Amino acid sequence: MMRRLLCILGLLGLAAGALAQSAPRPPEIAARAYLLLDLSSGQELAAREADLAVPPASLTKLMTAYLVFDALRVGKLSLDQKLTVSELARRQPGSRMFLEAGMKVPVEDLIKGLLVQSGNDAAVTLAEGAAGSVERFVQQMNEQAQALGMTSTRFMSPTGLTAEGQQSTARDLALLATRLLRDFPTRAHFHAIRKYRYDGTPPANDSNRNLLLFRDPSVDGLKTGHTEAAGYCIIATAQRDFPHLGPDGAPGPRRLMAVVLGAGSENARATEAQKLLNWGYAAFETVKLFEANQAVLTPRVWKGSAAQVRLGRPQAVVVTVPTGLAGRLRTEAVRPEPLVAPLRKGQAVGVLKIYEGERTLSEVPLLALESVSEAGLLGQAWDAFRLWVQ
Repeated sequence: MMRRLLCILGLLGLAAGALAQSAPRPPEIAARAYLLLDLSSGQELAAREADLAVPPASLTKLMTAYLVFDALRVGKLSLDQKLTVSELARRQPGSRMFLEAGMKVPVEDLIKGLLVQSGNDAAVTLAEGAAGSVERFVQQMNEQAQALGMTSTRFMSPTGLTAEGQQSTARDLALLATRLLRDFPTRAHFHAIRKYRYDGTPPANDSNRNLLLFRDPSVDGLKTGHTEAAGYCIIATAQRDFPHLGPDGAPGPRRLMAVVLGAGSENARATEAQKLLNWGYAAFETVKLFEANQAVLTPRVWKGSAAQVRLGRPQAVVVTVPTGLAGRLRTEAVRPEPLVAPLRKGQAVGVLKIYEGERTLSEVPLLALESVSEAGLLGQAWDAFRLWVQ
């Protein structure tokens, strides 16, 4: 038996008689495929051909970075560790750091070369250092892609240079970028570096190819790519303060991500991504429904050491709606009844359904915010009797 508890938010009460409104129409985007996400709520705001398989070009290097950051996390690599540049790395075509074979380059500099200069020589050097060989590293790339749920992706190199069978989609690449930021937040600054050149290398283009880093102060990443087959691609992230998202209702950061694949030029991919970001901030608002660790409801617990348990989320519960429709939000909590101990902290004990009018926006698992152990034998027997007569 399920008890449905309707939690109507006072500040976000359902506007009586409000007419249903369609979602805002996104701008025309001159690209093969695109996707816009609100990372604050996890909601997709707009997309076209998001599941179309295309060559990922140097957006592939986000997976290279993911594995390198993971190697740093587990201690397999360190930022000051020097890796030797191989002849294979030196011979990589396309964008490079212009490293020479035999050079010993710190991992930190190779990461900067990978993400700022999009260096293919840096990608191969890091792959060899992290996995022993490019072949083994590519195997790890594909294993990690599957683990993340990138079901339409296949990597053939750590560089993204055109290769038969190498493909991804806007949706898969957005998933990768989201997890990269979430899993390695202390490495996010690498994506925002505007200029970099390794000492001792010849003068070259040391500017990040993400033109939005120079145009929009709210943009802080993430990566660009280009090959003849892929066209001009970009994953752009931006963070702007938004009302009521911070503690106690103060302005807080709202992060959007635009994925644009197959634009016609370097300038066009930046322009189209900027269009999406600006539209996303103007056409939608993100509303915080519950603070982190705030109880959404506090139901009765049977046969437990405590009579009640708080259900909520360790993160704030936020939702994104078209601008002006926050007043139509309502929530419904669905949980098992009776709720019987033991319950462990973090255990899923129901679902919070979030609606805009009659449209379901999101379903968020509700977790026990504390553990409740079993009561003693007498307490269990008494509650068993009460349940029986209820």
